[in-house]
Amino acid sequence: MTAAQEAISSASVCVVALVVDMEATIRVQVHLKSSGSHDFVFVVTDDLLSIGEVASRSGIATSALRFYESQGLVQAIRNEGGQRRYERDVLRRVAFIRVAQRVGLTLEEVRSALATLPDERTPTAKDWARLSRTWRPRLDEQIAVLTSLRDQLSSCIGCGCLSLRACALYNPDDGAAALGTGPRYLLGDSSADVLERHD
Repeated sequence: MTAAQEAISSASVCVVALVVDMEATIRVQVHLKSSGSHDFVFVVTDDLLSIGEVASRSGIATSALRFYESQGLVQAIRNEGGQRRYERDVLRRVAFIRVAQRVGLTLEEVRSALATLPDERTPTAKDWARLSRTWRPRLDEQIAVLTSLRDQLSSCIGCGCLSLRACALYNPDDGAAALGTGPRYLLGDSSADVLERHD
């Protein structure tokens, strides 16, 4: 055994956990006895975030964060005082959840997608890329509907309101109802189908 190995094997390590400004800090003191008493102090800051820090950075209420946790969308650990602490990658998960909800996806759809991400490690760029590929068709559909809504809302959309002058031309007697529910022309049906039936 080399002198270095003997020094390491005879070292006594004292780990003291401190709490500074709500952030866990670990101080490690190493005493190498073989070559005299030398103290090396390493301070490692644990990169866990409090619930308030996550809420502040992500722009959501702490109550929403607790709700996401209750739904299994995010995970927290508890410190010795029972307070929630989150890994920093939770910020990306929360951002993903918020954007998904804004485009109309349900929490169940969000949960199913997030369930494909690894629990034992922080998701990598490849993990997120794989996830985004599964969502692309749904997002493309949402984009198409929103674009159509923007471009056609001032004209007849086949919703059955019959309140616009154009409705009498493009949806006479609400013929679009035979094609299904909702704004049929925004959802991809054509007024030509209605006019053919009406004739």
